[in-house]
Order: sequence, then C-alpha cells, then structure tokens
Amino acid sequence: MTAVITAETTRRPRLRVKDLRLGAVLAPLAVGAAFLGGWQLAVDGLGIDPYIVPAPSAIWDQLVAGRSNIIDGMVVTGRNALIGMLLGGLVGVLGAVLSSVARVIDQMAVPLVAALSVVPIVALAPVLYTMFGAAVDTGRIVVAAVAVSIPVYLNTLRGLRQVSTVHRELMATYAATPTQVIRTVTLPTATPYVFTGLRIASSLAVISALIAEYFGGPVGGLGKAITSAAASSNYPLAWAYVTGSIVLGLAFYVVTLLVELWFARHAPPT
Repeated sequence: MTAVITAETTRRPRLRVKDLRLGAVLAPLAVGAAFLGGWQLAVDGLGIDPYIVPAPSAIWDQLVAGRSNIIDGMVVTGRNALIGMLLGGLVGVLGAVLSSVARVIDQMAVPLVAALSVVPIVALAPVLYTMFGAAVDTGRIVVAAVAVSIPVYLNTLRGLRQVSTVHRELMATYAATPTQVIRTVTLPTATPYVFTGLRIASSLAVISALIAEYFGGPVGGLGKAITSAAASSNYPLAWAYVTGSIVLGLAFYVVTLLVELWFARHAPPT
C-alpha cells in the first residue's frame, strides 16, 4: 500500500530551500533600485508636485523621522491581520474538510463562498463596526478573516479532491479507519494546496485589515495614519506609511513562504 501511494505522490513538485537562487533575490532588488532612481529623476526633472507624487528622497526623510510612529502602526495592523489570518485559515481548512466528506455541505457552501468572495470590504467594515463597536478591533479582524478564508477554503478543497480514487479504494480494502485515511493519504496530498492558499491569503490579510481601518474603529494602524497624513496635506508622510504597509505585506508573505519551505524540508516523505 505504501509503495503504491509513494510512487505517485513523490512526483508532486515541492518548494524547497535549495531551489532558491541568488539571482532570484538580486534581480528584483536591481529592478527596484532602477525604478526608485527613475522615480527620483522624474520628480526632480519634471517638477512634479508632492500632492501628485512625492520624491523617494522626501518619503525616505519621513520614514526616518517618523519611524517610531510607522512601526507602531505596523504593529497594530499586523496584529489584526495575523489574528484574522489564523482565524480565517482555520475556518477555511475546517470548511474544506467538511465539504470534502459531506456532499450536502459542499453544495450548501457554494453560494455562501461565492457571496463572501464578492463582498466589498468598504461595505462590510462599517457594518461590523456597528455590530461589534467602533472602540475595538474586532471588526478589522473579522474583515481580514473573511478575506483569508476564501482562498484557503478553495485551495484546500481542491487539494482534498486530488486524492486518487484507487488510493481511497485501496485504503478501504485494508479496512483503514477515517483517521488513518486522512493521516496517510488525504493530508499529505492536500498540504501543498493549503500552503498555496495561505501564501495568497497572507497579503490579503494585511490589505483587508488596512482598508478596514479607513472606515472607523480605534485610532491606530497604518490605514488611519495614511488618512490623517493625507488629510493634513503631508503627502510624503502618507507615502511613508504606505511604504510601511508594503513592508508589512511582504513580511507576511515571506514568513508564510519560510514556514512552507521549512515544512517541505522536514516533512516525512509521503
């Protein structure tokens, strides 16, 4: 039984640390440096007003001067995004497992998932603030969780459905219990798909939590800071907070990717 399962599943490509190359890191850095240089030259040469787009040097000055406030905003937004990502990921995985084992649940979940996937955050956030109160971060966390649960659910469900029929029949022939089937066949097949969903959702969690901050809630977070800086016409500072948001989103993505790399490196062969 093990030989049959291993023969097929070991051919599935896996992302490993050794697959990373120095060029994969240097190339985007070079492109980014060239982009920033061209941006600076365009602003200086064309005399573009700061309210249209500030120069990278002005943004950098605000980053250095206001780094403590930017870090504080990143902590608030990052905390809400992290809690929302964990909750949304858990709901997405559990929902996919239930849908994979019960056809009626799968059919009931289709319209619900379709509806949640098109709900605009700008409409959802104010409603949640009314429900949970504008003095707590619950609404922001729920917004991030909803955004995360959709890609995690869809990718996990796809992974759970990749198990070959012959493998299921083979496990039934050996009178394997449902727990043994999940541990031996289903989870090893679905795990790469789960991580794919989490990688997609990692950036969505930050974006959703950030946008939700525009529409109320406690003072704090990068979204509120961007709004305040833009309202006071301090556009370089607003862009400095935007830069903090970009760094936060990249950090979430990189950490999720590193967890996937670690798991792929240490997970036993299936």
